[in-house]
Amino acid sequence: MPSYDAVLFDNDGVLVEPPAAETQRAAIREAFRSVGVADPADRHVDDLTSGVTVDVLEEIGAAYGVDPERLWLARERHDDRSQREAFRAGNRECYDDVEAVLDGALPSGVVSNNHHTTIEFLLDHFGWDGTFDTYYGREMSVESLERKKPNTHYVDRALSDLDAASALYVGDSATDVVAADRAGLDSAFVRRPHTREVDLPVDATHEVESLHDVAALLDG
Repeated sequence: MPSYDAVLFDNDGVLVEPPAAETQRAAIREAFRSVGVADPADRHVDDLTSGVTVDVLEEIGAAYGVDPERLWLARERHDDRSQREAFRAGNRECYDDVEAVLDGALPSGVVSNNHHTTIEFLLDHFGWDGTFDTYYGREMSVESLERKKPNTHYVDRALSDLDAASALYVGDSATDVVAADRAGLDSAFVRRPHTREVDLPVDATHEVESLHDVAALLDG
């Protein structure tokens, strides 16, 4: 059994429930309206919901004559707000098994493709302030699209903060596993209900059913 000197967690789908796609689409439609686009095409709403790249953002901006940076900032602000509202209303929660990893002995961090401001909110909302030694989400900038996982930018920053040589990355997506692989880390892929059928482009070091299984890995 490998031993680790730190552990990093993805956020959405690992620590907390992922956002509902329709909630995200509604927020993005609001973002379009805020920059003067009353009826965006469904495919453009979907493009801005997940997996967006700088090239796609620029194409969408050009389609409506809207500055891409202005559109992206509106998208980020409305998405962040909609997530906070969902948590405050109890429509999204943390997973029941999260308690299994909150009081671990190892230095820990959160590395997410979600907004940094959203991660800060969640740490306060769930009373996790001080639980994690470091955390990173994306800045609300176009540049952050180039830095998100599977890029190792934020993973590397967290590892530097933790001064960790051997860390485990816990995620629920292919990008998490690829980012861990590129950073030279072991990975634990959590097979929650929404990831039961996910095919991974690279093998995860561990595949687990819950964070209780992760806690067991960290205990050695």
